[in-house]
Amino acid sequence: MADFYQTGVVATLHRLNPDGLERLESELEGFSGERPIGLVLPALYSEFETPAMRRIVDELRRVRYLRRVAVALGRANRDQYLRACSFFRDLPAPVTVLWLDSPRIGRLFRLLEEYGLCAGPDGKGRSCWLAFGFILAMGDCDVIALHDCDIVNYDRRMLARLCYPVANPNLGFEFCKGYYARVTDRMHGRVTRLFVTPLVRALEGMAPGAPFLKFLDSFRYPLAGEFAMKANLARVNRIPGDWGLEVGVLAEVFRNCALSRVCQVDLADNYEHKHQALSPDDPHSGLRKMAVDVAKSLFRTMAGEGLVLTRDHFRSLQVRYVRLAEDTINRYYADALLNGLHFDRHAEELAVATFARSLRQAAEEYLEDPLGLPPIPNWNRVISAIPDFFGHLLAAVEADGGALLEQAAAAVQA
Repeated sequence: MADFYQTGVVATLHRLNPDGLERLESELEGFSGERPIGLVLPALYSEFETPAMRRIVDELRRVRYLRRVAVALGRANRDQYLRACSFFRDLPAPVTVLWLDSPRIGRLFRLLEEYGLCAGPDGKGRSCWLAFGFILAMGDCDVIALHDCDIVNYDRRMLARLCYPVANPNLGFEFCKGYYARVTDRMHGRVTRLFVTPLVRALEGMAPGAPFLKFLDSFRYPLAGEFAMKANLARVNRIPGDWGLEVGVLAEVFRNCALSRVCQVDLADNYEHKHQALSPDDPHSGLRKMAVDVAKSLFRTMAGEGLVLTRDHFRSLQVRYVRLAEDTINRYYADALLNGLHFDRHAEELAVATFARSLRQAAEEYLEDPLGLPPIPNWNRVISAIPDFFGHLLAAVEADGGALLEQAAAAVQA
């Protein structure tokens, strides 16, 4: 049972009624006339071979309020691109699959580099950015929603609840972040539970009253990959190109949007997707790498807010983080026992030790290069530098898709 408690500086929209899907979708169909809604789906081709993607597409076939869907497909060859196109043949909204590995899209990335604009490395950040650009170039959506493609228990209620706060013109929200519980027979979400929240609160001890930290600590699941925003906000937000995407997006929202126009919404009683390996011995993969990128994104945002971070500050921060994380384990242990969940205390302690190493690594990399990898430029800057870039993007997508759609249909029939 959800509560209705409001905490922090961000409005929280709870899940007080588990039903209401028909009402939400009916109202969204009405709102979409005034505020058309686009959906971005960043996906690797490997996800098209999973039950999760098939379930997502099956659910989207029953959604009638979307103006269009943009699928950013990564790590796919030409034949895989064709097969991915075939997944979406029956959706009521037009679907465009952006083939990120196509030679035409590659030429666009090189064009950006010629103008000193880097679209970042291959990854979710670049995929989301390009899909946002495509929807902005089409110019027919006022709201853009995004969610991941590995949600095992996906239900279209999630999408309706995610879009509603921004699409409803009576509410005035410009950005909506999803949250949910991640529980099976045990608690998941280790990076959020055991790293981000203790780290943010440790930083608050170094910068009492820092507005951005209060903002970030107001989100119940800051690393959730589901959010919706007004198209104008997507135009001015920069996007990190690494695992710091979610924290980086929140930093841009904090910078570009009034707090009264930001909310978070409870999407589901539970949320299940693929689980990343902890990788305690490999600093370049898994949750350990994710924690490094998240921490560096957080450090750079705080430095931009005026916080001085020296080597001595980082030593103190590491000690403080470990202390708070260990206290957090005690809280989750009690929560698990009360609810009859399995709780592996050793695994939780191992995760904290791994994240402490990630924090140390992030501090060293930040001190060596405080600016680090620049975020992907916002679309206003791109269009200022290359006024006809949207035209180039639409032409590349049309040439990739327009030339191959008939072959995709033939592949479906075969």
